[in-house]
Amino acid sequence: MRNRAAKIILTVVLAVFALIYLYPLMLVIINSMKSFSEIMADVISLPKKLTFDNYVKAFQIMEYPHLFLNTLIVTVIGVTGVVLISSMAGYKLSRTKTKYSWLIFIVCIAPMMIPFHSFMIALVKIAKNLHLINSIYGLGVIYWGLGAPLALFMYHGFAKTVPKELDECAIIDGCSPFRTFFSIIFPLLTPVTVSTIVINAMWMWNDFLLPLLMLSGEQKQKTLQIAAYSFFGQYKVEWHFAMSGVMLTVIPAIIFYIALQKYIIKGMVAGAVKG
Repeated sequence: MRNRAAKIILTVVLAVFALIYLYPLMLVIINSMKSFSEIMADVISLPKKLTFDNYVKAFQIMEYPHLFLNTLIVTVIGVTGVVLISSMAGYKLSRTKTKYSWLIFIVCIAPMMIPFHSFMIALVKIAKNLHLINSIYGLGVIYWGLGAPLALFMYHGFAKTVPKELDECAIIDGCSPFRTFFSIIFPLLTPVTVSTIVINAMWMWNDFLLPLLMLSGEQKQKTLQIAAYSFFGQYKVEWHFAMSGVMLTVIPAIIFYIALQKYIIKGMVAGAVKG
């Protein structure tokens, strides 16, 4: 009886916390289906008439298909680079045992503890000198450096659990270091790779500050997040379109997370046990 009561209490507490976290999202969904006057009259009330006109208008104003493609390109380039760089570096550092290897590892993962706001101005200046400003592809490349430290830390811990005998057998069979990694080692890193992909894809897709700093040019060189922000003007906020724009931006990320949810859990558990 005590265990059952404890489970019921725990379920109720978790449900309350879930509702608290979901409440802002519920408000966004409700207000995305209301007219501007209804939102101004009462934010919490339900819409008098269920309509998707706001979504249609926001879809057109945002030029959704083109900016969706932009955001997808940035995310794919960023995630691909982070996975490749971090997996190779993490594997190599886990196999290299010298008196300086630990120092190199610390230097590589230290940037993830530095707040982005403390170096964002310097980053913008460097990106400008490298001609990465106002470029969708340049933004994806910039994400490599920002996402690599945490991913490298995850790969390093996981790669240490892979037996070194596999490397030795591959060398005996005539495999080059690159083929050894991509043909033998990398497939074994699938759990942590899935976790890395999901974590970075969700971050890059939903990121607002870095695209705002790097893509200050024309509409065609923007992401969905910046387009949704365009509804917030200096003198007027089009709340009905803004709420619809926010939902159009986050829906793909939610679908992506739900589709890979079971793989995320497997990756996290595997990393916790083996890392």
